[in-house]
Amino acid sequence: MKITAIESLRWEAYARLLVVRVHTDSGIIGLGETVDKIPGSLGALHGTIAPLVLGQDPLDIEGIWHFVMDNILYHGYAGAEIRALSALEIALWDIMGKHYGAPLYHLLGGKVRNAIPTYNTCIGTAEFPDYQQWHEDAGVLAKNLLDDGITAMKIWPFDQFSERSLGQYIRPADIEAAMKPVRQIREAVGNEMEIGIECHFRWNRASLERIARALEPYDILFIEDVMHATYPDEIKAFSQRTTIPVVGSELLMTRWQYREWLEKHVSQILMTDPVWTGGVAETRRIAAMAETYNVPIVLHNVAGPICHAAAMHLGAHIPNLFMVESVRAFYKTYFPTLSTCEPKVTDGHLSIPDGPGLGIELNPDVLKRSDLSSQISEGEGLAQGRRSMGDHWAVEDIR
Repeated sequence: MKITAIESLRWEAYARLLVVRVHTDSGIIGLGETVDKIPGSLGALHGTIAPLVLGQDPLDIEGIWHFVMDNILYHGYAGAEIRALSALEIALWDIMGKHYGAPLYHLLGGKVRNAIPTYNTCIGTAEFPDYQQWHEDAGVLAKNLLDDGITAMKIWPFDQFSERSLGQYIRPADIEAAMKPVRQIREAVGNEMEIGIECHFRWNRASLERIARALEPYDILFIEDVMHATYPDEIKAFSQRTTIPVVGSELLMTRWQYREWLEKHVSQILMTDPVWTGGVAETRRIAAMAETYNVPIVLHNVAGPICHAAAMHLGAHIPNLFMVESVRAFYKTYFPTLSTCEPKVTDGHLSIPDGPGLGIELNPDVLKRSDLSSQISEGEGLAQGRRSMGDHWAVEDIR
């Protein structure tokens, strides 16, 4: 079997998503995805990665991944190239599952759980205005989420106050205002709803310690990405001065960036994103590293249905899973529009897709939408059967 084409799909209505289809000469098509900063990932996919991958055997996932990684490491790698490689790698696992008729979690070695614990990130859409609701009355939203089977929610009430000082100082009055939705949740539903706090790396440690002191009486599940991941020592210092578990960091990519984080014991909970950090196998490697430190892992999952499916399979397989992030406003609206992925939540847990590979497919009509733009790389490629090292490919070198 050979890779014959790499196709990218974008829709104006879902501008954050880049869907990748990897075509083979057997007729099997694998699905992958990445999210955000799409122009860079698109250029990396078609300009850098596709010439190396076309003509290769899609079942050689490790060989392809390391070959591509070696080439992109030549000029630095963390960013567009890894996002593009993540999407491609996930598509290769989908191909393998379809080839052998096995779900992804079986290919990884099977399940350790039959449902995936989740928290809802309260982003909103017109149909599910969760973001607006937690600003108006978070207690009402908490009741609504519980009615939907969701038992943990994440909000970011302190972000709005960071801009005045560029995150260098937060006033007592701002703390008081930001605590309103937290209090509303506890008053409405007590401890039935777990509360996560997102910080979007907006604050310095002095401000964060003030924020944490206000939050601690409310039994907060976690506080996430308190500072940029470039400050591991400061994040560790903060984590040692609060009783709230710290989550970090979706900003890191590949096992090499997570190594120092784990060695330094920076946060009590690790977070990574399969469509950003290198794909399925790299996520599993990161989780295994974390397990050796007895650190649980959260899978960041705020993209589309393909990312969601990959996260569900990984979540079923990874022993030290804490939770998988999910967004009700996404999976109840555009997931079924784009694909056959229709997640179900019961008692705070998500269902795992059935079927070979990722267990989902794109709906045929989305390939005919007027807002679709696509790009395809096809042909023989530059490196069929090659595993040479270094960024030195030229057409005249290939015979």
